[in-house]
Amino acid sequence: MTSMLNTSPATPASRWQCTRDHSIAIASYLSDEDAAAQSMPDASPIKWHLAHTTWFFETFILGSFEAEFKPHHPAFRMLFNSYYNGIGEQFSRPQRGLLTRPGMKEILAYRHAVDQRMKKLLQHNSSEKLNDLLELGIQHEQQHQELMLTDIKHLLSCNPLHPAMLAPEASDTIRDYVTPSELAMEWHHLDAGVVEIGHQGNDFCFDNETPRHRQFVEAFQIASRLVNNTEYLEFIRAGGYQNPALWLANGWNWVQQQQVRHPIYWHCDERGNWWEFTLHGSQKLSPHQPVAHLSFFEAAAYATWIGARLPTEAEWEYAAQQAHPPSQLFDTCWQWCNSSYTPYPGFQISDGAIGEYNGKFMVDQYVLRGSSGFTPVGHARLTYRNFFPTSARWQRSGIRLVRSV
Repeated sequence: MTSMLNTSPATPASRWQCTRDHSIAIASYLSDEDAAAQSMPDASPIKWHLAHTTWFFETFILGSFEAEFKPHHPAFRMLFNSYYNGIGEQFSRPQRGLLTRPGMKEILAYRHAVDQRMKKLLQHNSSEKLNDLLELGIQHEQQHQELMLTDIKHLLSCNPLHPAMLAPEASDTIRDYVTPSELAMEWHHLDAGVVEIGHQGNDFCFDNETPRHRQFVEAFQIASRLVNNTEYLEFIRAGGYQNPALWLANGWNWVQQQQVRHPIYWHCDERGNWWEFTLHGSQKLSPHQPVAHLSFFEAAAYATWIGARLPTEAEWEYAAQQAHPPSQLFDTCWQWCNSSYTPYPGFQISDGAIGEYNGKFMVDQYVLRGSSGFTPVGHARLTYRNFFPTSARWQRSGIRLVRSV
């Protein structure tokens, strides 16, 4: 995605403003009805995203630094709290689509009011603590910008009319495809050794990227690019979704219970032609596009079928550190790793409600690395640790293969 965040404003305040503007730009493509609906428990209405990201700045910055702070609306503290138990009660996540009120007009007024208070605060306060929280808030809203796109895509896909959010042609700000690679898949060899992974330096990172530490990796080969649609279609035609030998036990149960037979946004017409739903509407399956929106189960089954496996996150980061790394590491698809989302050695949870941001989710999830075409420009980095449950596939996630040697 070539987002409107294609520059790096010099000041924290201008970066904050650019981020806030981009969220509104995404929402501008939608009707109020689009913005109010929730298609599944894991997704949220767009207007909830707009309110929650505003709640974050109001709660953690205005609430800490504004003299004589008063909330914009007392009920918003509960309605738009996502999961911060230290802040208080939260409205049920699976039922966010029931919040028809406040309406979109009131949500936008809430954003405007908080933004005006934030601007005033930033004009008179530039402390290190405030700037640290401001940067966290910017990064948090960028995460939600990606979620806004994945959530609205899932919602629109549920409509049998397959409506498009975007025009079929490329958008200057958002597009639901990437430059395809027609190169043959090659294999890059990496020697065994002790490698360092994790964030280093003084620029921003989330706490789950620290501390930097050493890990030993055996020699392996990593694919030069991601698996594409044509290659994944071969897996489907070979009966991959009907072969229990290829699937982890929980994955096979998931396939059977959900009757999964292909990626979530694919469908086959009566003539045997395959189509994919995108934010541009239904499009004929592009052969060289990287296959996207796969669960961990699907990625692992394909890797088994082809005689390979998924990388560990240490292998992925080691390969990305090379002078000539594999292609499509970033801005294409998040890449599933065969690594549980657990704390790094020496990880420390931050004090207070901010400490709930990452640490408490370090169970029953797997790591994804890189970034996707929906990730705002400047948000991704080498050490970024995304994470989702093994069955999640509404995110733009794909397959990077490795082989042991």
